[in-house]
Amino acid sequence: MMMQAGELMWSETEQQIAKVAFEKAYERETQTLVQMIRDSADQIAELKDLWKLHDFLSARRHDIDGKYDYDYSELIFTFAQLVKQGWLNLEDLEGLDKTKITKVAALTRM
Repeated sequence: MMMQAGELMWSETEQQIAKVAFEKAYERETQTLVQMIRDSADQIAELKDLWKLHDFLSARRHDIDGKYDYDYSELIFTFAQLVKQGWLNLEDLEGLDKTKITKVAALTRM
């Protein structure tokens, strides 16, 4: 029987590598968002522009809060999504078991 992604065991070293990679992706995405908001805040001319920005931020917050859930049973899928979206590179996962990296790489192609 094949082991599911949620059943993978994470060594202490892998947990540290995973946490660093996870935080790196979070930092990249949130810093990009902060810069985008700084740039778009200069474009606000009317109240409707402000509400549009508010709605955009609410949607992004929901997306980011849902995406960055550090759960080992879902981490392979989370990493694959982050690689697909460009917030993480497979190189950021170096040091993890080859099986885990292979699973992440395979999921990014789906």
